[in-house]
Amino acid sequence: MNFKKPTSAITFLKTNDLAETTRFYTDVMNFEFVLDQGDCRIFRTISNSYLGFCLTEESTGSSEIMITFEVEDVDTTRDYLESKGIEIELQPRLNDRFKIYQMFIRDPNGYCIEIQRFLDPHWHSKR
Repeated sequence: MNFKKPTSAITFLKTNDLAETTRFYTDVMNFEFVLDQGDCRIFRTISNSYLGFCLTEESTGSSEIMITFEVEDVDTTRDYLESKGIEIELQPRLNDRFKIYQMFIRDPNGYCIEIQRFLDPHWHSKR
């Protein structure tokens, strides 16, 4: 018997402020709020990919976790985020090592969010 590929992916993270997290991911990131499970809420990031946040009293914002979103235009995204009052932790820059153009912000929980554009043509040919 073969393993069947999943039909979608959800990454769950912890939050101690579900309301502010919901505001950030709907109002700032413009993600669709798809399911309220009471102490957990799920947001569609793209097609069949989701982020879920669950209310907990434990610490959040682990420096070991980075959420990455690929966009067409990093600079325009930076301008948009700044217009929403979001602090840019690292301004857009070229990362030669990974052949990407990237910037970093933090969500209300302290999670690192990388906004990037792949410059490596192999990435686009594999998708």
